[in-house]
Amino acid sequence: MAKTRIAKSANERLERILDEVAASYREGREIDSLESAALPNERKIVTALEHIKHVMYMGFYSTRDLSEVNLRQHIGEHLYDAFEGLVEQIARALVYRRQRGGEPSQEDIVESENAVLEVFSCISCLRASLALDVEAAYDGDPAAQSIEEIIFSYPAIEAITAFRIAHEFYRLEVPMIPRIMTEYAHGQTGIDINPGAEIGKSFFIDHGTGVVVGETTVIGDRVKLYQGVTLGALSIPRDQCGQVIRTSKRHPTLEDEVTVYAGATILGGDTLVGAGSVIGSNVWLTESVPPNSKVTYASPKASRKAADEDAAAGSHGR
Repeated sequence: MAKTRIAKSANERLERILDEVAASYREGREIDSLESAALPNERKIVTALEHIKHVMYMGFYSTRDLSEVNLRQHIGEHLYDAFEGLVEQIARALVYRRQRGGEPSQEDIVESENAVLEVFSCISCLRASLALDVEAAYDGDPAAQSIEEIIFSYPAIEAITAFRIAHEFYRLEVPMIPRIMTEYAHGQTGIDINPGAEIGKSFFIDHGTGVVVGETTVIGDRVKLYQGVTLGALSIPRDQCGQVIRTSKRHPTLEDEVTVYAGATILGGDTLVGAGSVIGSNVWLTESVPPNSKVTYASPKASRKAADEDAAAGSHGR
């Protein structure tokens, strides 16, 4: 396709716009930083995450025949590639956190290598946790035809897998990388799980779109969420200088075997949902409930209908 010829007047205007935009970068704001080249590369982090996911479910993702003879080799191919990519990106994140850019030092490289090796040493345990999550999905959804279907197509497994990997890096206080991993999964699935959340065994999210799980959320074992559930903050605490207190417990705690139905919102760091409780659809909950509670939402329309029926019954009785 031939390049479009720009009229002289349009070219002059475009040049003035270029001058204005370039000048806007001298305002000294956070968005005016020109150090983006020193930041971690999202694409490389996602590539490393995909390598680790392959290791989690080798028999499902591999395009080659696998056996006990060649399994170790194929796992190694993925982990060595993931190791190299993550060490580089974590080192960049470390130096950026410290001095907003520059070349990583040897200490940064060593710290990055140790962090990646520490997370990789958890892979066997992570696979055990993910096996329980997959089983919870199969047991919790009668529409599921097979374990294979769940691993291949359920957005919850995609999001939970990314979360469990990212959470291990979060635990080691690795900057940026955990959030990049979970936000990538958020974009792919519509499920937003902060890597700082604490989530127990056999976790299942049915359907999943629109689920939000905040950073300081604590979730017990065998918990089930439906689409549109928010486990969020009631307010943002600030110190005497007005700065956000980022280390406070802002999000709720759900004990074991809690079920939260579609559209429910549970807010606040002091809010605890007792074990075995059921939170109905569209409930807005900002206070704790004891174990085995059943919390439901009565719509105004339903309430008015009930009131009208009571009034009619009363008039007939007079």
